[in-house]
Amino acid sequence: MAIKIGDRCLTIEDVVRVARHGEPIELSAEAVQRIKTCRGMLEDKIAAREIMYGVNTGIGEFSEVVLSDEQVQQFQRFLIYNHAAGIGKPAPIEHVRAALLSRINVHAHGHSGCRLEITQTYVAMLNKGVTPVVCEKGSVGACGDLSPMSQAALSLMGEGECFYQGQRMPSKDALSKAGIPVPGLQARDGLASINGSNLITGIGCLALYDAERWVKQAEIATAMSLEALMANMRPYDSRLHELRGFPGAVTSAANIRSVIAGSDLVSGKLKVKVQDAYSMRSSPQVIGACRDHIAHTRKQLEIELNGVADNPIFLPESNTVLTGANFQGTPVSMPLDMLGAGITMLSVLSERRLNRLLNPALSVKLPAFLTKGAGMFSGLMLSQYTADTLIVEQRILSTPSCIQSIPAAADQEDFVSMGMNGALKTKQILENAYGVLGIELIAAAQALDFREFTPGQGTRAAKAAVRKVVAHLDVDRPLFTDHNAMSEAVARCEVLDAVEAVIGALKSSW
Repeated sequence: MAIKIGDRCLTIEDVVRVARHGEPIELSAEAVQRIKTCRGMLEDKIAAREIMYGVNTGIGEFSEVVLSDEQVQQFQRFLIYNHAAGIGKPAPIEHVRAALLSRINVHAHGHSGCRLEITQTYVAMLNKGVTPVVCEKGSVGACGDLSPMSQAALSLMGEGECFYQGQRMPSKDALSKAGIPVPGLQARDGLASINGSNLITGIGCLALYDAERWVKQAEIATAMSLEALMANMRPYDSRLHELRGFPGAVTSAANIRSVIAGSDLVSGKLKVKVQDAYSMRSSPQVIGACRDHIAHTRKQLEIELNGVADNPIFLPESNTVLTGANFQGTPVSMPLDMLGAGITMLSVLSERRLNRLLNPALSVKLPAFLTKGAGMFSGLMLSQYTADTLIVEQRILSTPSCIQSIPAAADQEDFVSMGMNGALKTKQILENAYGVLGIELIAAAQALDFREFTPGQGTRAAKAAVRKVVAHLDVDRPLFTDHNAMSEAVARCEVLDAVEAVIGALKSSW
């Protein structure tokens, strides 16, 4: 069943279903009418020769230049041409699909002024799998994602390139094969197609969805390592976290307890330390802090996804045109920066638990580097090196982009969000995090092989999931295959799925 656009707020999950899984969409009847009404208002104002930014004026530094009637007809085409100025490899298809969905939802509010045919063309392209080829880099996140969205808008003129049925081809050929008419561009159509932080928002929605699942797997890895290190479980008592009050910490502690439930570690059968190191006993507080920021990031992205990000904005009910800066990407750029930093923080925490599993001075009588043949064999010694280099890259990438503004357009656009940098680096931080967490999971499973007590039901399920991918390390072997395979398994949420199949869904706090 198609997702209706224009009669309810879209969610992060809607973006994933459309961008990643190809679920069809359709404009609601109300959205169609709103778009038509707004266009009628705009055409009346054009006929009355009312001066409107980006319609019959230039843009940016040229906003004071008034265009002739003949120039108005040509301006939108040249606008798209000169703004399609990106660089780099093509953005992933799911990112561009997410951006088009975000733009369609902006149009559905009926404040953008474009013709209905423009919005309908993007709807048809999503539904029929025609995706513009868009350079990954070039946006500064204000006035929106102008470069990539302009490259996408070339398709509205039958220009540029698109991916269709697994092939890259000229847009006119892709649209023809898919049976989609080329609408062309008239007054306002071009600017209405590009003037918002839609690609940043699309990438952010997909990255956030994946980060939420990665955090749950981080809690599973924590539980496995706690069991392997024979942790004192008192720091996970719900009363501790409820007394402080942070919802993320309450949720994180509950999830860790759920994974460990049924273990000899919580039955009192095993002797444990009075107090463990911070990397063990403060895991709920640290993971919880990231969870709370994830909740904030989700809120910000969904506001942006369902808001009107345009300039100017047309208000048919009052026959008003408002110019402003709703294209400014900072409201999503800043949360995405912090999302990336939060993932890096949890990766550092994961590596510290890994260190305790490998270091015989800290591992509560586990064999050094988790090998019985220490000296002849080095076990998982080099796995820590790999985790460390991934984390250094994450730390470099965690420098905020939202403070990196470089003025452009003769200082007319003298503060920009650099949100595309934030979105792309957060995605890279998450990809590294799959590897860091995968290595901890390998080590925790190896360590549990040396323990003789009964772990929790969730822990056993997680270990079994790891063992489907990586065998016990009896004698040394090249580890890069294990690292890559486990990183990919984490990205596919295989450990999360295995645990939830046994103990039920882990809690969310967003």
